[in-house]
Amino acid sequence: MATVLEPPPARARSEAATPFTRGSVFVRWLIVLAVPALVLVIPPPPGVETNGWRLFAIFSATIGAMILQPLPTGAVVLLGVSAVAIFKVLTPAVALAGYADPIVWLVLCAFFIARGLINTGLGRRIGFTFIRIFGRTSLGLGYSLVITDTLLAMVIPSVGARSGGIIFPTAKSIAEAYDSYPGESARKLGAFLMALVYQCEVVICAMFLTGQASNPLIAGFVKQVTGVELTYTRWMVGAIVPGVLSLIVIPLLIYKVYPPDVRRTPDAPRLAAEELGRMGPIGLNEKIMLTTLAGILLLWLTISFHKIDYALIALLGVCVLLVTNVLKWSDLLSERPAWDVFIWYGGLLALAKALGSSGITKWFAGEAAGFAGGWSWGAALVLLLLIYFYVAYAFASITAHATAMYIPFLVVLLAAGAPTYVAILTLAYSSNLSASLTHYGTTPAPIYFGAGYIPQRTWWKLGFLTSIPNLLIWTVVGLAWWKLLGWW
Repeated sequence: MATVLEPPPARARSEAATPFTRGSVFVRWLIVLAVPALVLVIPPPPGVETNGWRLFAIFSATIGAMILQPLPTGAVVLLGVSAVAIFKVLTPAVALAGYADPIVWLVLCAFFIARGLINTGLGRRIGFTFIRIFGRTSLGLGYSLVITDTLLAMVIPSVGARSGGIIFPTAKSIAEAYDSYPGESARKLGAFLMALVYQCEVVICAMFLTGQASNPLIAGFVKQVTGVELTYTRWMVGAIVPGVLSLIVIPLLIYKVYPPDVRRTPDAPRLAAEELGRMGPIGLNEKIMLTTLAGILLLWLTISFHKIDYALIALLGVCVLLVTNVLKWSDLLSERPAWDVFIWYGGLLALAKALGSSGITKWFAGEAAGFAGGWSWGAALVLLLLIYFYVAYAFASITAHATAMYIPFLVVLLAAGAPTYVAILTLAYSSNLSASLTHYGTTPAPIYFGAGYIPQRTWWKLGFLTSIPNLLIWTVVGLAWWKLLGWW
C-alpha cells in the first residue's frame, strides 16, 4: 500500500476554466463587442441618462467577456475599468474606487491568511486529525474532509486555497494509499471522495460569508439594492440549519448512488496517525496561526459590539502573521492568485456600484414591478429560483453568475412581494449551490475534475442529482428556519 503523499505546492486557482474551450478567440471577441453595440443602438430607457446607458453597455460587455473568456477574468475586468475611464463614462477616481473598498481588501487578506495556514501545515494537521478519528470507513473519510473544510471556511474565503492546498491533496493521498488512481481503479475510493468532497464544497461555500470570495460581493449587491447589511453572523445563522442538513444528506446520497468499491478503510486512521507523527508536535508557528484564526473569528462574530470593519480585522490578522514571521513579505508578493482576484474584484465592484447609481436599477425595478404584477410571491420564488439555479450551466464561475443575474432576480422577487430576507438569502445561497452542476462551476471544480477520477458525463449527472435535495432543503427547511428566526 502506498504511503500518504506530500501535497504539491498549493496555489489558489483563478476563476474556473470556461466551458467554451473550442473555437476562435477572434469569434469570442466579436460576440463580446457585439453586446455593447446592440445596447447602444437602443435608446436609453426613461430616467436613465446617456452616460448611464453607456456604462451599462460596457458593463454588459465585461460580463459577456467573463463568460466567454477571450482573456482571463482579471484582464477582462481591467479592460472594462479602463474603458469607462477612457471614454469618460466615469472619472478615473470613480472607476478605480473599487480598489479602496474594504471588501476587496478582506478578500485579499483571506488569500494571505490561507497561505499561512498552508505554510504552517495547520490545515493538514486538522484534516489528518479528523481522519484518524472518523476515517475507518470510506463514508467516514468523506465526512472527515468535509468537517475540515467547514472549519476552515469559517475564516478562509479562498475556496481555491482550501481545496488546492489542503482538502484535495489530502483526499488524493488517501485514495492513492488504497491504490485508487484515475482509470480502472478510480471507483475503488478516489472517484467517491472527489465527488463527495466537491458536492459538499459548494454547500460549505454557501454557509459562510467567508465560504468563497464572491460572497462579500453578493453582500455588497444586497446593500446596494435593499440597504440591508448581510453581516457575517446573519449569513451564517441563516445558513446553519439547511447547511448542516445538506452536509449530512449529500454524502449519504453520493454513497448510495456512486458508492466506492472500498467500503471500509481501517488503515486510514493509521496512515493519518503516521502522517501526524511525521509532522511532530504542534509547533510555535501553528499555535500562532491557530490563535490568530480564533481571534479573527471571535472579532467577526462580535462586530456588533466593537464596530471594527471585517476587512480591518482580517488585515490585523495578516499583520500579526507578518510580525511573528509566520508569513514573510515575500509570501505576500508571490501570492499571484491573490493579486489576480484583487484586480478583478476591485474593478467589478466599482462598475457594479456605479451601475447602481446610474438609474438602471431603479428603472429595472419599475419594469419588474409591472412584470410581476398579479403573481404570488411564492410562485415567483419557485419559478425564478429554478431559472436562477439552472442557468448556472452557462456560467464558468460563481462570480460571473452572481454579477450578471443576482441584482435583476432580486429586484423581480422583491417586486413580486417576496419578504426581503427570503429573496436575499435564497438567491445568495443558490449562487453557491448551483456551482455543483458542472465541472467548471467554480474555482475548485477543475481541481477535482482535473484529477481524472470522474468522467464528465457522470460529474454532470451527480451535479444534477444533488441539486434536487439541495434546493428542497435550502427552500423548504430554509424558509421554515428563517420564519422561526422571525426574518419574515
